[in-house]
Amino acid sequence: MQAILGVIFHFIGGFASGSFYIPYKKVKGWAWESYWIVGGIFSWLIVPPLAAFLTIPGYIDIIKNTDGGILGLTYFFGVLWGIGGLTYGLGVRYLGVALGSSIILGLCSVFGALIPSIYYDFNPSPGKDTFTDLITSSWGQMVLIGVLVCVIGIIICGKAGAMKEKDLAAENKANNVEFKIGLGLFVSIVSGILSACFAFGIDAGKDMANVANEAWKAANPGDGEFLFQNNVTYVVILWGGLTTNLIWCMILNARNKTFSDYGNSKTPLLRNYIFSALAGTTWFLQFFFYGMGESKLGNGPSSWILHMAFIILVANTWGLALNEWKGVRKGTLTTVIVGIVAIILSILIVGYGNSLK
Repeated sequence: MQAILGVIFHFIGGFASGSFYIPYKKVKGWAWESYWIVGGIFSWLIVPPLAAFLTIPGYIDIIKNTDGGILGLTYFFGVLWGIGGLTYGLGVRYLGVALGSSIILGLCSVFGALIPSIYYDFNPSPGKDTFTDLITSSWGQMVLIGVLVCVIGIIICGKAGAMKEKDLAAENKANNVEFKIGLGLFVSIVSGILSACFAFGIDAGKDMANVANEAWKAANPGDGEFLFQNNVTYVVILWGGLTTNLIWCMILNARNKTFSDYGNSKTPLLRNYIFSALAGTTWFLQFFFYGMGESKLGNGPSSWILHMAFIILVANTWGLALNEWKGVRKGTLTTVIVGIVAIILSILIVGYGNSLK
């Protein structure tokens, strides 16, 4: 029953993440940087402390009493993840919800499995798996097979993107006038690599979650693990994400002279703020439910993989619903489906490999 609940929570989180960009499509007359940072203020500054306040008594004291080195490392991974989150928005902007999300999240899942093991080869730590462990164990070899399948899937998706660009140019049916395969692939690769830093941030700030967990279990003996223990860690990670995105969006506002967006009466201001806030809040809900799912499954790597798989499925469902592949040849559509299936298969292989440990 606990595992079933964990899967359900991960599905809800995946649905939130795969759907969060949809409200942004309802924003009218604003530049990308304007609606992105308005939504981001809700994602990274307003909603996370509110969630922590509602679920963890004394969460501020937990943060205050945490070692400065732990806080700094958690924040640092948040900054790196913030770059990944920023380029995620650009990847979806230039490639569409379906293709952009598939490439980014596929990379995110496999790098989340590989980068920590490489780090621990150079900096061994008790209980942490190294890259040597991966290549010398049956479970690790399964993970590496999954990584290879993911790379193949991403290459196939990239090929589908190039075919789509050619099809739309030939048909003169540019459903997404911002579709740019080269730039989109570049920012998606950057995003996929750095977005994995959120998982590293959760690991770096685990001491805060442990304090919240132990306090809850002391007050509720026999009730298992605390569903919301990670909410205190999210607050610190997302400060880092806010820092990165705020700086970049302000630079873009200045460069593009779009500061006037926030008060432009010629645009539907109230509607724009509401939909941006909805997008930002929906985005945060992915990790709210991710933490609940992880507390039930009790396996961080496998939870991360499952979370990514659900996001890819939901994002691609939205991509079809939004006609992002309308006007392309049947061969192009078949190619992207094959690529997406390969990415999902790779995630399942990596998750299976982790389960063999």
